[in-house]
Amino acid sequence: MTEAVIEIEKLRFRWSAGDDFCLDIPSFAARAGERVFLYGPSGSGKSTLLGLLGGVLVPECGRLRLLGTELPRLQPSVRDRFRADHVGFLFQQFNLIPYLSVIDNVLLSCRFSGRRRARATAAGASLHAEARRLLKHLDLEESLHRREVTRLSVGQQQRVAAARALIGRPEIVIADEPTSALDAERQGAFLDLLARECAAAGSTLLFVSHDRRLAAGFDRELSLASISRTDVGQQAA
Repeated sequence: MTEAVIEIEKLRFRWSAGDDFCLDIPSFAARAGERVFLYGPSGSGKSTLLGLLGGVLVPECGRLRLLGTELPRLQPSVRDRFRADHVGFLFQQFNLIPYLSVIDNVLLSCRFSGRRRARATAAGASLHAEARRLLKHLDLEESLHRREVTRLSVGQQQRVAAARALIGRPEIVIADEPTSALDAERQGAFLDLLARECAAAGSTLLFVSHDRRLAAGFDRELSLASISRTDVGQQAA
């Protein structure tokens, strides 16, 4: 069986001691190269889970391993470095740097991680050449690569954010509702592109959404309620 790259056991998290909301996940795992679609309504704790997987949040108890590393046991600065090296994040609001060009936004991941920089150039191409390759595969024409991202459409900004998440072949790609601003046709096209790039890099893709209509083509579809004892009626991020 393919090795698990994400492993959760008996994980619990609450924002504060008096908070009614508690994310409680007895067990969850995702294998290397697997594409997992995780769905749940707003307020069910999806973004909280992603914060835990990224090492931004720390559980009150339980085990959380990424690539065999016990993430909560790392010092904050080491967790940040681990995330930069191994996890590509694709955010709902994209989180692009508005005053940077398309190409410079994509290259940010490699500026923060020597490991991803080395992997991006392993085949002999320059960083800029690899960024241009990804943008081309994500259907963003070269005439836009030097344009500031604020001058792009929402769909174009989304593809820039995807290239930034994918550059340097991170072992794990986490996408938090990145298609919410797109119409149905563009959603489908983008998901195809994202899946293709993750498959080429061998990356595990964890895609989180409230919209189950997007689940076609994933290896596995599951609800947050099926892996967590959390009451989805409670409010969380």
